[in-house]
Amino acid sequence: MESIDRATNELPKSAALPSRLSFAILAAALAVTFVGTSSPALAKGNSGTGASAAAQSNGAQVASGKTLYGSACVFCHGVDGKGAAAAPALRGLSLSPKAVAEVVADGKTGTAMPAFKGRYSQSQIGDLVAYVLSLSSSSHSASAAATPAKLGETIYATKCASCHEAGNPPFFNHLMLKTMSPDYILYQLKSGPMRLIAARLTIGERVAVAEYLTGKQAGSSRPRNPSAGRCSGPAPQDLSGPEWNGWGIDYDNSRFQPADQAGLTAAEVPKLKLKWAFGFPGDWGAFAQPAIVGGRVFFGSPMGTVYSLDAKTGCTYWKFQADAGVRSAIVIGPGNLAYFGDFRTNVYALNALTGKLVWKSRITTHPYARVTDSPRLYKGRLYVGISSREEWMAADPHYECCTFRGALVAFDAASGKEIWRTYTIPQAPHPTRKSPDGTQLWGPSGGGLWSSPTVDEKKHLLYVGVGDNYSDPATANSDSIMAINLNNGKIVWSNQLTSGDAFNTSCIQNDKSNCPKKPGGDFDFASPPLLRTLPNGQRLLIVSQKSSAVLALDPDQQGKLIWRTKIGQGGPLGGVEWGPAADAKAVYEALSDIDVVPFPGGLEPDPKKGGGLFALDIATGKQIWAAPPVLGTCHVDRCSPAQSAAVTAMPGVVFSGSDDSHIRAYSADDGKIIWDFDTAQSFKTVNQVPAHGGSIDGGGGPTVVGGMVYVGSGYGALWGMPGNVFLAFAPQ
Repeated sequence: MESIDRATNELPKSAALPSRLSFAILAAALAVTFVGTSSPALAKGNSGTGASAAAQSNGAQVASGKTLYGSACVFCHGVDGKGAAAAPALRGLSLSPKAVAEVVADGKTGTAMPAFKGRYSQSQIGDLVAYVLSLSSSSHSASAAATPAKLGETIYATKCASCHEAGNPPFFNHLMLKTMSPDYILYQLKSGPMRLIAARLTIGERVAVAEYLTGKQAGSSRPRNPSAGRCSGPAPQDLSGPEWNGWGIDYDNSRFQPADQAGLTAAEVPKLKLKWAFGFPGDWGAFAQPAIVGGRVFFGSPMGTVYSLDAKTGCTYWKFQADAGVRSAIVIGPGNLAYFGDFRTNVYALNALTGKLVWKSRITTHPYARVTDSPRLYKGRLYVGISSREEWMAADPHYECCTFRGALVAFDAASGKEIWRTYTIPQAPHPTRKSPDGTQLWGPSGGGLWSSPTVDEKKHLLYVGVGDNYSDPATANSDSIMAINLNNGKIVWSNQLTSGDAFNTSCIQNDKSNCPKKPGGDFDFASPPLLRTLPNGQRLLIVSQKSSAVLALDPDQQGKLIWRTKIGQGGPLGGVEWGPAADAKAVYEALSDIDVVPFPGGLEPDPKKGGGLFALDIATGKQIWAAPPVLGTCHVDRCSPAQSAAVTAMPGVVFSGSDDSHIRAYSADDGKIIWDFDTAQSFKTVNQVPAHGGSIDGGGGPTVVGGMVYVGSGYGALWGMPGNVFLAFAPQ
């Protein structure tokens, strides 16, 4: 077993980590796996050396084994077992079929090679063994002439598999890539985070890879009838009426919809039925929160298309193609302008009536910076923060980590001209030390802004929650709540709630070259501060952390801590992810705390862990009620009861989406579920695009306007269930 041992031992092993989930983020979820394929029965009694056994194998057995190899092994061991960056060649083995079969059946503990006994039959394992051993036979024929499929196979094995199959995030292995459309993969190679690496490939090579991985033809996800679902009449020119505008609906970021704007009562919520569905062509997610203004729905998509639909029917008024994916909620302002940002830190202003571009400004050219938050529009200025994926890229020991630093930028809303810029880390990154292989490291870095700023009109301040550091040295503003002057961008005060939290994904790899010397727990703030005023006039900032801590700060005393309540365990994907909602008395917090379990494809969410909804008294932080996660709803892979999406409230009702694909309505009085809809199904859409629901995660939460409830469904990243549908409900 010498060669097979070497092959598996060179794959990443799990390091000693603070939690199983931390390991999962980096490696095992992307582990190599074998996909079951039916095959003829294995002839019993194989014996002898690898070369002689391969020579004696019958052609049907080898052919069937080649099919198995092509469905899984090729991604690491290369075309025809010639080896690739992820694993060595399988040619020249001097092993018996029994020895090879033992490795396939039992796997290798501590590596990405799983055990398949109990999952695959002896005949299936035998066919694969026969093919592997045939590679060492002198009679093994040369590779077939190049075809598009063979080209895609070769490119993936030699240029992609070392990351995608060996566990370097944020990459997906072949099992997840197969669930995507070829058009989605091509989009990511051209305009997404893979664009820098894919720049080395020709267009033909990109197409070959996308078609090989998905088994589908490029362009197959495009609408057959591009005009389907377009509105037949003219678009209304008046954008008045009930609305949910931007992220948190008000300057306080309360996410509470008043009764006159909701147009829906608690008694009507149990009667909600699906009214219409809209499909995102070729997309793998639907997680941008919609804005509903003037009887229209405005939202973006992972492939960068921004849509304006009719709120009652779902027909399309216009669409606009941004330069990159759009996650931020769209904000509609004076002059009928629609504002949003994309994954390349472009900030846009469109004519909300026509979809025509008015202005565009780019915040930074850093290759991994992005706009995740929703812009905040206030008195003629647009305030936009930037975050980054660089924390993930640090898993590559040759990556010069890290040079991104978070910033909040103020623009003139009419022209797009920058007025001021404030960095969360005042000092620019500079060379610090070199890794053992000589790679230059940089710092300080990080401090991304993931959520929409909160406006304090009384103090004339903006409040933002800041992310962790990516590299040494740790800084004073990471994991903090910052108060920033609206006029000039000066930092008025900052309260760091977790110090020393410098973390990147190198910290949980075998090669920790890019890891800070004393890594933290990645306990930053992904949700915005929420401003509330108590009956006695005291004001509180409610802040929710990935550590699962919910805290109340006094904004009138430099962010002094008033109370602190812990609702779960917390972690890199735990605690409170995208934010709570609050009425006058309670704040409603959804808990993620996603956990994972091993399966032959790597890791998947634990269907028995995570989730829950909590109502806390705003004045004291004491628990009013807790609604436990709903278990037993996961009947497919990648399903979790975790509740990561933002919470939405209206009089008497709290809405919370879940990674198990359900959107649920809870009684605000006692937390009992009064309505439940499973989105993990196929839908007939108004635009005739095939669509299916999945996890409700990735940022936005439900919106309630004018007697209807809207939500996107689908989030394939980080063990979620992919989907590409937007849903609208109304009582019947």
